[in-house]
Amino acid sequence: MKFYNREKERQRLIKATDSKKAKLIIVYGRRRCGKSTLIKNTLKPCDIYYMAQQSDESIQRMQLASTISEKIKGFDSVVYPNWESLFTNLNNVLKEPLTLCIDELPYLVKSSQSLPSVIQRVVDSTVNRKYHLILCGSSQQMMQGLILNSSAPLYGRADEILKITPLEAYWIRDALSCKPDQSIVEYSVWGGVPRYWELRAGEKSFKTAINNIVFDRFGVLHEEPARLFLDDMRESVQAYSILSVVGGGSNRLSEIAARLSKPATQLSRPIDNLIQLGYLKRVVPFGEAEKNSKKGIYRIADPFMNFYFTFLVPNLSRLELGLTEQVYKGFESRLANYVSSEWENLCRRSVPMKSINGIDFDIACRWWGTNMKNEPMELDVVAESTDKKYLLIGECKWSTISNPVSLMKKLEQKAKLFPLAKGKKIITVLYLKEVSEASPNVFLPSDVLERLQ
Repeated sequence: MKFYNREKERQRLIKATDSKKAKLIIVYGRRRCGKSTLIKNTLKPCDIYYMAQQSDESIQRMQLASTISEKIKGFDSVVYPNWESLFTNLNNVLKEPLTLCIDELPYLVKSSQSLPSVIQRVVDSTVNRKYHLILCGSSQQMMQGLILNSSAPLYGRADEILKITPLEAYWIRDALSCKPDQSIVEYSVWGGVPRYWELRAGEKSFKTAINNIVFDRFGVLHEEPARLFLDDMRESVQAYSILSVVGGGSNRLSEIAARLSKPATQLSRPIDNLIQLGYLKRVVPFGEAEKNSKKGIYRIADPFMNFYFTFLVPNLSRLELGLTEQVYKGFESRLANYVSSEWENLCRRSVPMKSINGIDFDIACRWWGTNMKNEPMELDVVAESTDKKYLLIGECKWSTISNPVSLMKKLEQKAKLFPLAKGKKIITVLYLKEVSEASPNVFLPSDVLERLQ
C-alpha cells in the first residue's frame, strides 16, 4: 500500500538520524498503524533494521548479530554473552555512522528484564557512539513504562519520542479510491489503521470485506481486539467486557458498573487505561470541566473497535454457526444510524483544523442539557472561537436535505435558546451528507474530509 501522511514524523526521524551526535529515538503506538513502514521509509541503505522475535535471549542476540552481519561482514562470527558486549562491539567495528533500529523491543525485554538498563548504560557511557538507536514497539504500556515513567531506566534520555496514531479520514478516500460519502462509511468501519485499509482494498466490495475479514470466524480481524489487548494488558477480560457493555449502549459509569455487577470504584483504573490507550473516551457537554463534570459519558473512541463491539460481539454465537449473511443484514439495517454517529465525530474533529468564515475555532464538543425555556435540548457541534468572541453551533445530518435553508432557520432558533450563548456572536453551520441546492455555511463529506488532512 502507498505510504500516507507521515511526512512530519518522517522529517523528524531524518533530522535526528542526520545529526552528527548519536541519538536515541523512540517510536511507539498501536499495532498496524504503520510504525515499521515509517521507519523503513526513513532508513538509509547502510542502516540496520531488526525485527525482534519472541524467543530466548541468547537466540535474540544471535539473530540481531546475524542481521548486523548483513551490513558488517563477520559480526556474527562472535558469540555475545550479553547485550552490552554486542552493543559495544558494534561501536568498535563501525567505520561510518549508521542507524540501528530494533523493532518490537518489548519482545526482547520480556526475555531480558535487564535490557533497558543495558541500553541506559550504552546511551549514557558510550564515548563517541557511532550509531543512532531507534527503539520501536507496539505495546504502548510497556514502551511508556520504559521511556515516560520517571522511574524508567531510559526516562529523559530520548532525543525524539514519536507516538504513531491512526491516520485521519481524509486519506482513506485515496487508499480505497472511493467517493467522499462512501469514504465516511468506510472510515466508520475501518477507522484510520492503514493495515485495515489494505485488507479492505483487497476485497471486491464493502459487504464482502466486512463478511470475509471481520464477521467470518476465519477472518483476519475476527479476533483483532483480543490480539491488541495482548500487547498492552496482563488481563484483557475486563477491558473486553467494558468495551462490550459500552458498545451495547451503556454509556454512564453507573450503567457500566451495573451491567458488569461491579462497584464503580473498581472500574476507574481499567477505564482510565482504555482511555490512555485510545480505545475509550469520556465525553462531557460543551462548557463542562472534563475532570469535574458529573455529566460525562463513555464512548468507544476507535471506529473499528466501535464497529466490532457494536455489531460483532453481540452476534458471536450466530457467527460461530457461519450465519455471516444474517448478521450482515442486521448491520445493514442499522448502518445509516451508525455512520451518522461517526459523521458527527468527524464534523466536530474538523472544526479546529481550518478557519470557518475567516474565524479560528477551538476544539468542538457536543452539548446536551436544558435550554433557556427549561426544555431538554441537544446540539451536535459547539465550539468557541480562539478569541472568545464567537460561538459556532452546528447540526449534523447523514441524509439528503432538500431544503437546507429551512433547517438552518430551525438551528438558528435553537442557538438563540442556548444558555452559554450570552455575549457571543453566533455562527450556525450544517454538516450534511447531500443537498439538493447549494447553501452557505453547509459542509458536505468532501468539505469535512478536506479539513481532516
